[in-house]
This record gives sequence, C-alpha cells and structure tokens, in this order.
Amino acid sequence: MPATRYTILSTPIGPLVLAGPDERLACIGFPRGKGAVTPGPDWYRDDTAFAPARAQLEAYFDGCLTRFDLALAPRGTPFQHAVWQALTEIPPGETISYSELARRIGRPGASRAVGAANGANPLPIVVPCHRVIGAGGALTGFGGGLDIKRFLLALEGGSRTEPPEQPSLF
Repeated sequence: MPATRYTILSTPIGPLVLAGPDERLACIGFPRGKGAVTPGPDWYRDDTAFAPARAQLEAYFDGCLTRFDLALAPRGTPFQHAVWQALTEIPPGETISYSELARRIGRPGASRAVGAANGANPLPIVVPCHRVIGAGGALTGFGGGLDIKRFLLALEGGSRTEPPEQPSLF
C-alpha cells in the first residue's frame, strides 16, 4: 500500500487535514471531535498535494461553490458507498432525515445502518453528511461537532455567521 500524502488547509472552521494515496482525496479530517484526523507514521506532508480540493474548499467557504467535482478515493463497504453517493445528491442548503436517506437508497428499514454509514463518511463537507438531521428536525452528531455542522448549514443557506472557535490541529 502506498504512503499517504497529506496537507493542511486553513479554513474558517479550523485547519482541515486533506489526505489520500495520490491526487485522489481519501480523507478530510477535523481538528477535534470524532472526525479528528492526525497523520499516521506512513503519512508524509506535501503542501502541493490536492490543489483542486484546496481550491474548491476555499471557494466553498467563500460562498462561491455549492458542488464539488473532485477525484475521490474513500474506503468503505458497498453499502457505505451507496449512502455516501446519496449524500452528494442532497442539494446545498437542504436537509433530510436519516429515514429519508434510507428510503432514497432503497432501504427504508435501514435508518440506523444509514446513520452509521453517514457517521463513517471519510470526506465530510465534500460528501455532505452535515445535511442529514434527526427525524424531528434536530441537529444530530457530526464528526466536527454540532457547532461546525450548524455553521456549514448556515453557510449553505446564505447566512454569514461567525465560525466556531477552533483549536490548532497539531
């Protein structure tokens, strides 16, 4: 298995780790929370890597980009890939419930499994798992924390809110 390249992108929600085996993005990591990512021993930093991802994420945070067009390489099961593909079809600024997401992939009884696959999404923001909410409309778990989820949804809805305080990555 090839070593993993990574770079760190400064964003309004804090530094994000962008990583993958080549120019395909396999992982976006937050500075804290369950979605935190720290480089492994076989990772090497390459700040020239992932130029398209860096440019598109910067445009997204500037409010100029609503859909990403990137080479991706997420690792997961066929079921997880089906869930992640369905996430990319949720329009920016809109939210759906886990049960609606399960229905959209043809597995209406699989809300919990869909929730688990959503939580395992290695490419948050680009694969917009933040657009999935609880059945009652409540914001539910997000790898970067609910404050970041709230910020991303507001950004996509056209609101300019202050980003949440973020610690440094390393």
